[in-house]
Amino acid sequence: MKQFKIRASACGQIMGVKGLGKTGESYVKQWVLEQIYQRKKLITTKYMQKGNEVEDNSLDFVAEQLGYGMLIKNNEYFENDFITGTPDAILKDLIIDVKNSWDFSTFPLLETQVPNADYYWQAQCYMALTGRKSYKLIYTLMNTPEHLIEKEAYWWCKNNGYDDLEMDIYEDFKARMTYDNIDTKYRIKVFDIAYNESDIEKINERVKECRTLIEKLI
Repeated sequence: MKQFKIRASACGQIMGVKGLGKTGESYVKQWVLEQIYQRKKLITTKYMQKGNEVEDNSLDFVAEQLGYGMLIKNNEYFENDFITGTPDAILKDLIIDVKNSWDFSTFPLLETQVPNADYYWQAQCYMALTGRKSYKLIYTLMNTPEHLIEKEAYWWCKNNGYDDLEMDIYEDFKARMTYDNIDTKYRIKVFDIAYNESDIEKINERVKECRTLIEKLI
């Protein structure tokens, strides 16, 4: 069995305040099962699907709104003794990570702090992997892909007594799930996250704790 290292995107699951906790232990047990059976548990949601499909457009949107000229999606995989991951975009002195909100109600326009602690730990992982000391977590509110709009409208119709998709209902869903009529300043939200060496060391120590648990499990 290979040595355990934490994926940056999953780091928050093992960073409980008082040790691994139930969430961290569950994550480690799932990792062990994946190693034994040589299979990964596949999780796909409509939120993940939208995020994946609009990723390139969101990077272009961020580049335009923040004056970066062009942002190229990073495909380079990074790894050190404790962490693995593939950041969204890497600049000379900065990491940019883009999160795409499902709709306006989940877009953190009015938040003043990073709304999801998992993303803070992901940021520290990516900075540790790349040597960058600055990080921008950027939420965008992009138009929902048309086939996802159609699916949402279709299931609403089926659950409300219609035999098939009604076009007027589809048009209503499309109006609510696209945002071209909204000022762009309300479709982008930036959180700056500073490099924290102490927290990176906490990640490393927690990975060691995970390895100890794995030894007991196997």
